[in-house]
Amino acid sequence: MDSKRWLACFLATVLLLGAAVVGFNYWVDPFGVFSHKSLEWPSYEMTINPRTAKITYLKDHHQDYDSYILGCSSTSSFPVESLNSYLDASFYNMIMYGADMLDVEEQAFYLVENYEVKNLVVNVYLDNAKDYNTEPDPLSYAMPPETTGKNAAAFLSKYLFMDPRHSLDKLKALRKDTYLTQTFDVFDPVTGAYDKKVRDAEPIGNMDRYLEAYPVFANYPEATNTTNEEAITGTLESLTRIRDLCQENGINLIVLCAPVYADYMDYFSWDQVADFYTRLAQVTPYWDFSYSSVSFEPRYFYDETHFRNCVGEMALARIFGDDSLYIPDDFGVYVTSDNVQEHLADMAQAAPLAAQSYTAEVPVLMYHHIDQEGNDSTAMTPALFEAQIAALAQAGYTAVFPDDLAAYVNQGKALPDKPIVITFDDGYLSNYEYAWPILEKYGMVATIFMVGATTGNTEHYKDTAYPITPHFSYEQGAEMVASGVISLQSHTYDMHQWGPYESTDQPRETILPLEGESEADYRASLSADCQKIRQAIQNGTGEENVHVIAYPSGRYNSLAQVTLLENGFDISFTTEEGTNTLIKGQPQSLLGLHRYNMNQSVSVEQLMEWVSPARG
Repeated sequence: MDSKRWLACFLATVLLLGAAVVGFNYWVDPFGVFSHKSLEWPSYEMTINPRTAKITYLKDHHQDYDSYILGCSSTSSFPVESLNSYLDASFYNMIMYGADMLDVEEQAFYLVENYEVKNLVVNVYLDNAKDYNTEPDPLSYAMPPETTGKNAAAFLSKYLFMDPRHSLDKLKALRKDTYLTQTFDVFDPVTGAYDKKVRDAEPIGNMDRYLEAYPVFANYPEATNTTNEEAITGTLESLTRIRDLCQENGINLIVLCAPVYADYMDYFSWDQVADFYTRLAQVTPYWDFSYSSVSFEPRYFYDETHFRNCVGEMALARIFGDDSLYIPDDFGVYVTSDNVQEHLADMAQAAPLAAQSYTAEVPVLMYHHIDQEGNDSTAMTPALFEAQIAALAQAGYTAVFPDDLAAYVNQGKALPDKPIVITFDDGYLSNYEYAWPILEKYGMVATIFMVGATTGNTEHYKDTAYPITPHFSYEQGAEMVASGVISLQSHTYDMHQWGPYESTDQPRETILPLEGESEADYRASLSADCQKIRQAIQNGTGEENVHVIAYPSGRYNSLAQVTLLENGFDISFTTEEGTNTLIKGQPQSLLGLHRYNMNQSVSVEQLMEWVSPARG
């Protein structure tokens, strides 16, 4: 082959390979820039670059929204559902990683010029005082030409000719995708916010365990941050243009400053912080949540700049005057040019609240069966049960329902001085015959976690080789509920099966997935069980609000807890022993609550030793 022919073949090969790369990148479109449907996966594309993928998503879905919240990644923790409720709107969360205020300005102008916009909420982050007009990565942080006005061909070409490994990564991720959030699909495309269903299902009450899971709070790294005049000037000029844009178009503008963890605030010189917030107040009034007593509680945060959705809920409640939620007194101030100096003086004195003012230690007891013999597993004699209840009453303990715990956490309502929760699992007839009268005698209340399939159905098992211990009926349950002494809640309808009693080769003994069960089938089964037990208890006993579950055998995983939350079960109990820490404003402290297992081997003295360290 002569040199000319060889060169021609070489060039043709290069062109073909280049065309293949271009075609492959266009078809897979991992960054969501080409607005086609060949391999659409918005949650993945937003994870790779929310700046581009969200604009692409809104081209097809903007009619579903009329309001937007803009800012850096902490913006995600202001739930759009709450904004929708407070403002009678349809919000979309435009959060971007590391957004500077130029990014926010470009998004704001694009939205207003192209779509209907009734409300804009802008999150001004402290780092906006040190970064402006930055692009750390040309692919993952690039703003689309629709927002910048820059050459579209040049913008798209870098995604057509990029390293095809980006596209290969998307194809690999497709094979690994599950219902639960993974690192490659962290966004909920419908709301625009981070998909936090796994993190929202984490039990977080125990501080030691929390610090193990989030070690940054146990040994906070030292660092220094410095604001700069260029960033401050650029940020304030962008905010001025956003303010004027909203005024010209009759758009409601809300500016807020998101919370940061206390140690992070120490990265900055206080004089620089005060200068930035003072100058911000000259541009626009704003709601400041950046530094308060909330900033000192690690369990409100994931890291120094990312806080949990419950904190965003508290912030929005403060803005809109919603007093149905717990909000610390010093959390959230409406700052203007008139009060900014007073606010900064107060802000400089922010300090953690005393633990007893926003947390409560609550022990929970787990009983099962009451009989005349008792055992060292799950049974206790009536005499010992009465002795324990009498001792608790004499020591000044007040039994409360799970709903009382929820009222403390969510609304900040007071608990008794020495609260205790008394629970029973399974729904034995002995709960009706022995426990209920004893509880009523001593002015105590209890929660029974009943199994729907066996309630009032013990005759079905009476003549089998393995007759079960009798369970009370729905009529008997209704009597107990009507007395006000007993609340009936879920131990599942039929996910607490036992091998000897079942006809199937694979009984469902817990709420965990069965071996080989698909994720979709498992979630459908658990969801159906949730609805069935709720209807059975409500219709059969008159219990009004069935939203609490004790995990059968105490076993659960993230997928189970996420599914339970999606089905309205927002308080859960394990069989793990230990006293619980409830945290006001933090509903996750109601998940995975520990219980002390009570049986004939637990003396009155042992019981009092277990519960005595807890003081509500």
